[in-house]
Amino acid sequence: MVTMRSDREEDRNATVDSRFNQTLRNVQGLLKGRSFPGKVLITRRSDPLDNSTMRSPDNHGSLRDSETGPSQLADGSFEDELQSRSNLNVSSSASQTKSSMSNSEHTSSEVQKPSIGSRATDSARLMKFTKELSATTVILEKLRELSWNGIPSYLRPNIWRLLLGYAPPNSDRREGVLRRKRLDYLDCVAQYYDIQDIERTDEEINMLRQIAVDCPRTVPDVSFFQQAQVQKSLERILYIWAIRHPASGYVQGINDLATPFLVVFLSEHVEGSIDNWMMSDLPSEKISGIEADCYWCLSKLLDGMQDHYTFAQPGIQRLVFKLKELVRRIDEPVSTHMEEQGLEFLQFAFRWFNCLLIREIPFHLVTRLWDTYLAEGDALPDFLVYIAASFLLTWSDNLLKLDFQEMVMFLQHLPTHNWSHSELEMVLSRAYMWHAMFNSSPSHLAS
Repeated sequence: MVTMRSDREEDRNATVDSRFNQTLRNVQGLLKGRSFPGKVLITRRSDPLDNSTMRSPDNHGSLRDSETGPSQLADGSFEDELQSRSNLNVSSSASQTKSSMSNSEHTSSEVQKPSIGSRATDSARLMKFTKELSATTVILEKLRELSWNGIPSYLRPNIWRLLLGYAPPNSDRREGVLRRKRLDYLDCVAQYYDIQDIERTDEEINMLRQIAVDCPRTVPDVSFFQQAQVQKSLERILYIWAIRHPASGYVQGINDLATPFLVVFLSEHVEGSIDNWMMSDLPSEKISGIEADCYWCLSKLLDGMQDHYTFAQPGIQRLVFKLKELVRRIDEPVSTHMEEQGLEFLQFAFRWFNCLLIREIPFHLVTRLWDTYLAEGDALPDFLVYIAASFLLTWSDNLLKLDFQEMVMFLQHLPTHNWSHSELEMVLSRAYMWHAMFNSSPSHLAS
């Protein structure tokens, strides 16, 4: 009788483990870009694990901005965390069935594996990056897939150049192309910027003045951007971009979009925290190279969203409309409450899309967010809608309690100043899930 009860317990535990492991494989498949395995409930990591529902942890194992080498990669990837929970589940089942001492020892060793497996996974992922970058011709689709979940900071400059199409995939051509592009930028500086105002039109003078006013206002809470040399570099980059793109010219908000590029490409030449960087310590030829890379990468980024910054900015208005429809589909109570209070999405989401959320999150998270942006490539404008929806609905419970005026104030000063990578990964996780659910079925979002 005892043997039959023990057998039934083992069968039940085996069934639970089998169901758990199947869910594990489904979620792993989701994050590897394969088919979407039905509904996945995403909650914070601190939530208890229910055997019948696999809850996604709050990060994808992204590689943090503070990393500088293989030994400083993130402690665990999304899959490592799932494996950790799987091992803990096995440990729990073993203790409940009171198996033999040898089984307990085996289970204990299994629980200790995640820290080793985490390092192994990080090393394996780094090896994949290294393998792709060392190829004679980089396969951009593979690089995008790897980059979506975050890029090691010391590889980020080269990978961003590749993802944006500024540096060619062929390694034999890369150095020559970059050298020529940097010289082209210097020619533009001499032709358009280093001239007297008498040689400019009134429109160009006004545009340069507006840029000069906006540069000191750019990322005001980061002291690095208050340096005179940094502001002068931003001014040159933005003015030359505006002169060479007369269809839009300079639009406020583009100044924010140049900042991630400046920080990433400068990181190749300086060490330590951004708070201690001094751009004036660099020789002029390095500063010119950094500016050139920023200019060309900003140009490549904006080439994919030109109508976001032309007259009346129709591209952004289109994204705001799509966001409204998506929120209505995902969270009807929030959508209805906002409509009843008379809050228009344009009142807060226009800035989100105009600055690509740079003003809404701490600056130290921006480059991680932009890893995903650049990995999306031409699909970025569509994916931005899902990121914005996920970002907004982070505070769905708060919004339901607020009236019109309170919502306006809340959405203009969102409580993100203490955010870490885990909150950002949650936003990206939900965006990925909703994109998989709705993007291939646009009729679901029709009014």
